[in-house]
Amino acid sequence: MTRNQGITENILQLVGQTPLVKLNEITKELPGKYYAKLEAFNPGHSAKDRIALHIIEDAERKGIIKKGSTIVETTSGNTGFSLAMISLVKGYKCILAVSDKSSIDKIDMLKSMGAEVHICPSYIAPDDPRSYYEVAKAIHRKTKNSVYINQYFNELNIEAHYRTTGPEIWQQTSGEITHLVVASGTGGTISGSGKFLKEQNPNIKILGVDAMGSVLKKYHETGVFDKGEISPYKIEGLGKNLIPTATDFDVIDVFEKVTDKEAAFTTRDIVIKEGIFAGYTSGAVVQAVKQFAEMNYFDENSMVVLIFPDHGSRYMSKIYNDNWMEQQGFFD
Repeated sequence: MTRNQGITENILQLVGQTPLVKLNEITKELPGKYYAKLEAFNPGHSAKDRIALHIIEDAERKGIIKKGSTIVETTSGNTGFSLAMISLVKGYKCILAVSDKSSIDKIDMLKSMGAEVHICPSYIAPDDPRSYYEVAKAIHRKTKNSVYINQYFNELNIEAHYRTTGPEIWQQTSGEITHLVVASGTGGTISGSGKFLKEQNPNIKILGVDAMGSVLKKYHETGVFDKGEISPYKIEGLGKNLIPTATDFDVIDVFEKVTDKEAAFTTRDIVIKEGIFAGYTSGAVVQAVKQFAEMNYFDENSMVVLIFPDHGSRYMSKIYNDNWMEQQGFFD
């Protein structure tokens, strides 16, 4: 999709080409230089605009969907918002199965964008009929002329970032990037961006961020899906209790896990030290960078790019709310 200089035909032409901003304070004690890719500058305020638009436009080209169709998806909130926004512009109906772990801010935003929202329990097995995965599948089966986006198992998730995010980072850093640090949920961002960057320079290290209570890190290291690793956690859009095929584990060099508490306080720290009002997973990424630095992953010649996936406004009822933080036991 091309843009005219200074004019866009609709809001969807603003997807992509997000800025890369130097981090000056929060990483000043660490060796090397650090830059944040601010995906909140997408019109839907998250990196998920990229995959939602790519998958829908691919389906349009193939004649799978047309005006009047229904878009169905499983989401923690951000992909749902992107799909709802695109559906409004393109004339589709949007039905979303959302985890109850998603902030009330995200859920209210989805409803305000005209989406039909089904809230599902988060701390149950993926194959439980009440899970947001199974609820979305059931809605798709019973809804005529509908398309299930299926972001966790859709190769186009990877392709979207391979075609956009990776090339943007390569160009913005003039090919000098040494490390890419990404929060892994569906895995599309880290897999697509990482694949492109490693094709340009195989020495670039792709560092994944996982959550305590998720199975991704152990699966990457051992090839074993260990249900014993699964436990409840608060960070949205990070980690998984299943293995998404939209994650290319061969592209990722290493995973590091972060805690809910440290990620929350680090997110708040980003605001105070950098003036960047970032989302919860952005704090997780910075926290992981600090942990990677303690393990000597970086030196004075490192150019480290961190992807900040979304905007802090989606977490006003959570990490930016003192009462919520206190309820989680985060305040000592």
